[in-house]
Amino acid sequence: MKATWEKIEKNLGVLEVEVEAERVTEALNKAFTKVSKKANVPGFRKGKVPRSVFEARYGIESLYQDAIDILLPEVYTEAVDETDIFPVDRPEIDIDQFAKGEVFKFKAKVTVKPEVTLGQYKGVEVPTQKVEVTEEELNQELTRLQERHAELAVIEDGVAENGDIAILDFDGSVDGVPFEGGQAERHSLELGSNTFIPGFEEQVVGLATGDLKDVEVTFPDTYHAEDLAGKQAIFKVKIHEIKRKHLPELDDEFAKDVSEFETLGEYKVDLMKQLEIRKNEEAQGVREGLVVDKVAELAEIDIPQSMISSEVQNMVRDFDNRLRGQGMNLEMFLSFSGQTTDDLQEQMKGDAEKRVRNNLVLEQVAKDEKIEVSEEDVTKELETLSVSYKRTPEELRSVLEANGSLNSLREEISLRKTVEFLVSNSKEVAPVEVEEVVTEDDK
Repeated sequence: MKATWEKIEKNLGVLEVEVEAERVTEALNKAFTKVSKKANVPGFRKGKVPRSVFEARYGIESLYQDAIDILLPEVYTEAVDETDIFPVDRPEIDIDQFAKGEVFKFKAKVTVKPEVTLGQYKGVEVPTQKVEVTEEELNQELTRLQERHAELAVIEDGVAENGDIAILDFDGSVDGVPFEGGQAERHSLELGSNTFIPGFEEQVVGLATGDLKDVEVTFPDTYHAEDLAGKQAIFKVKIHEIKRKHLPELDDEFAKDVSEFETLGEYKVDLMKQLEIRKNEEAQGVREGLVVDKVAELAEIDIPQSMISSEVQNMVRDFDNRLRGQGMNLEMFLSFSGQTTDDLQEQMKGDAEKRVRNNLVLEQVAKDEKIEVSEEDVTKELETLSVSYKRTPEELRSVLEANGSLNSLREEISLRKTVEFLVSNSKEVAPVEVEEVVTEDDK
């Protein structure tokens, strides 16, 4: 096989490939084996028709497309490796020649990973992160713990308030006609959570168990279902139950229930230490982000749009997975928030471009500084992950090797080592205060 690469624009080039006639013959043989299993030729069972009879009836050309489908992915990958390019999008293939006994010739227009020209990346200045845990932050964390350990109790008397959980049926219609997704029975809705159509939850506040009400709302103009966008709807609502959170008292008994300590005072001292550790970790994360952002800003890169689009798709998938972990999905989120998929993707573009830029810069720094990932690094990472996944490091390695993810793990380790390198070579200047503590509930 012969492959040549010619750059025609910054991130675009043409890969010209010639494949030996012998490999064309092999591909045609494989194509015949595949096609003959389904070929209907009078006098022969499927899969038993002789090659000569098949070609006489259908022509050798009938095998060409299947042969190309078999051979092209294989030789394209070989050509990419041979020319040492890094495609970031699907190629545009143009077949120049494919015939029995002839050399297979094709061109592939390929978008490749952009060149990165680094600016200053050693000695960049970032603000020192001042860490201090306040009494207010301690009290906020205690309140979160109360919320986490709150008990839900059915309200026998009284009406629904913000923060209550309403168990309700709803039956929605537009102009008297029911619409898809507009009906549910015994749906659990936290009032004030803003997870339903705007204006719906506010009208449930004040209702009591057993109440019936027609709730009138207007779908947002940007609602993902175009046939409902901007339209008025009526939901017939029936309240089955109202549940209210009861927070536990902040006392010694509470401390015993949620910790290993006997008194609330002892627990507060320990909690203050935990918050300080957490805040230090947050400060380190902020510093890492500032350093990488600064280095990325000083670099010159012309990022292909396809890389940004691909990262947006990854972010949407990750968001959907997080929603599913909370008992929702992307479709439900879009419905409740009145957004479309295009709206969400547009919101993510800025962050996607930043992620791509930062990763490209980190890869270039790693290359220039010869930051490598050793087998010892991989082993340590697998040992750490094995605790979370409750598998042995050996089992995890086998799984990652089987699904082709071990290289991705190495890339993650490389990026992390590169960030550590940049931070260790940065300079801290005038401190700024870290105001927010990241709690376990926020993660």
